[in-house]
Amino acid sequence: MWQKSSFSGDDASRDCVEVAGAVDGLALLLRESDSPTTVLRVSPSSLHALLRVVRPVK
Repeated sequence: MWQKSSFSGDDASRDCVEVAGAVDGLALLLRESDSPTTVLRVSPSSLHALLRVVRPVK
């Protein structure tokens, strides 16, 4: 099941990042709402590393 980012708000017309767990349970799936057929498959550790760089922990 796809989940929308909480930063997207409730406005359905806003583009947002969505995330879901892969069926095999080994990866996360990412997509952008305005292009839902393009899906990135990433490991939890690689997504965590990206988020640490993009948004450093305070």
